[in-house]
Amino acid sequence: MQALTILLQAQGDGGMGMILMLVAMFAIMYFFMIRPQQKKQKEIQNFRKSIEKGQEVITAGGLYGVVRDIDDVNNVLVLEVANGVRVRVDRNSVFASAASTENYTK
Repeated sequence: MQALTILLQAQGDGGMGMILMLVAMFAIMYFFMIRPQQKKQKEIQNFRKSIEKGQEVITAGGLYGVVRDIDDVNNVLVLEVANGVRVRVDRNSVFASAASTENYTK
């Protein structure tokens, strides 16, 4: 980044150099911050659409459960968190598959 600053200062045209510097900084921010976040959001959205009955999931609040019923009209899932204990959660609050987190704990 310092090399870019020195190169732009050597040109002598401060206005054009400043514009190039701003464009370069925006491009760096886009490729290192914005684009990966958009990709991750797309993956989460695709996961939420593919949830099926019997699948183990984790909610954003940290509840581990098994999907027992899906209500597509109201966008609600019924999770069984223990034997006979069922809770209704919004589909958008489901964060990940419980199977995918087992790799991180080992």
